[in-house]
Amino acid sequence: MFSDVLLLLLLTTLHGSVARPNRLEWESVIRLPSEPVGPDVDETGTRWAVLVAGSNGYGNYRHQADVCHAYQLLIKGGVKEENIVVFMYDDIANNELNPRPGVIINHPQGPNVYDGVPKDYTGDYVTAENLYAVILGDKSKVRGGSGKVINSKAEDRIFIYYSDHGGPGVLGMPNMPYVYAMDFIDVLNKKHASRGYKKMVIYVEACESGSVFEGIMPKDINVYVTTASNAQESSWGTYCPGVDPAPPPEYITCLGDLYSVAWMEDSESHNLKRETVKQQYMSVKERTSNYNNYALGSHVMQYGDTNITDEKLYLYHGFDPATVNLPPNNGMLEAKIEVVNQRDAEILFMWQMYRRLDDQTEKKRDILEKISETVKHRNHLDGSVELIGVLLFGPTKGSSVLQSVRASGLPLVDDWECLKSRVRVFETHCGSLTQYGMKHMRAFANICNRGISEDSMEEACMAACGGYDAGLLHPSNKGYSA
Repeated sequence: MFSDVLLLLLLTTLHGSVARPNRLEWESVIRLPSEPVGPDVDETGTRWAVLVAGSNGYGNYRHQADVCHAYQLLIKGGVKEENIVVFMYDDIANNELNPRPGVIINHPQGPNVYDGVPKDYTGDYVTAENLYAVILGDKSKVRGGSGKVINSKAEDRIFIYYSDHGGPGVLGMPNMPYVYAMDFIDVLNKKHASRGYKKMVIYVEACESGSVFEGIMPKDINVYVTTASNAQESSWGTYCPGVDPAPPPEYITCLGDLYSVAWMEDSESHNLKRETVKQQYMSVKERTSNYNNYALGSHVMQYGDTNITDEKLYLYHGFDPATVNLPPNNGMLEAKIEVVNQRDAEILFMWQMYRRLDDQTEKKRDILEKISETVKHRNHLDGSVELIGVLLFGPTKGSSVLQSVRASGLPLVDDWECLKSRVRVFETHCGSLTQYGMKHMRAFANICNRGISEDSMEEACMAACGGYDAGLLHPSNKGYSA
């Protein structure tokens, strides 16, 4: 009788319920960490993972923190290190601005997630071409880095997680060019054609990330995708200075991203042999919406083969035995969370850096100048794109044409090579788009969709940007984003 009362108390703690279960229910819930949960479902083959932080700079701390956290989660789940490929610039942990040298955290009270993370592709080797080669398992195309690739077979499962800035039809990379939607989809199609996996799950954290898959993601190649936002909205940074919950006071940058911490904290708070991909999608969707407050949240989307959502998460994230008795729901994740727009996080970071310099007049002047130059180039990009729209389509239609959004289910652009071409013409005359200017990709896509020739685009760009000195922000310094 005493043991029955103990079990009832434990169940009450785990499930928030006072209903008295029968002994069969106890036995199905209460287990030692070493006990199996039940028969593994279709767990043949090997788990593989690709983790990508597509930015650099201490102001983008959160993206590498997201990826390092994801690595720790997979390792705890038993995914082997040799089967995880990590892309990150690796300029955060030992950055002079990092208050905890050698440490990266992804939560205000979180542990060091940098410890033990492999340096597969860092610095100059974090490129779109290397990412494609890694996914395809093509060592001959890899340049630099560890040379590790996804050498998967037909019975294997692959998990891909990407965290960075984005724009309509593109995902950022610290080294040019960006990842363009159709190029990425082509890689997935090639991987499928080579019988290189059984099923694949992809999570993408980026602004307008839905646009990378909208209208072009196949449903018949055994790939399921979720994105942090739909095709026309920002994603959000969180655990930022001045918001709640805030990072430790010594931090001047955001520690994570809303969608990213939502899925990882969900995975850490559940038994993944019980939770399905769909259950996590629904939970993350609610939290990333900031509980239906879309002024401070975004619409999590899904694309591809949604039949995969019936599978248990452990098939992709692994299973940590310590989670065997975790409850199906976790109230700690139900609180609203304050956020910062991804594109404003850069300015917030620079302002925090300025405020904390006290009486270091020269350094403060340098940072103010950098803020001024950043805002100036942002205004230049916005104004130039608007003027190009006027020159190409007239003063009454220019803005509406450039900002028009195609119906759901249609791709951003019909001709992706045209999109790249128009971006290159713009950057030649008007300077690099930068992570902020990626938001204008829709304007260039609409220029293509309206049949504007490259010559006409060049004339408009010369007229809009003639005489503008982009300085270090000219693509001749860092490369073209297309």
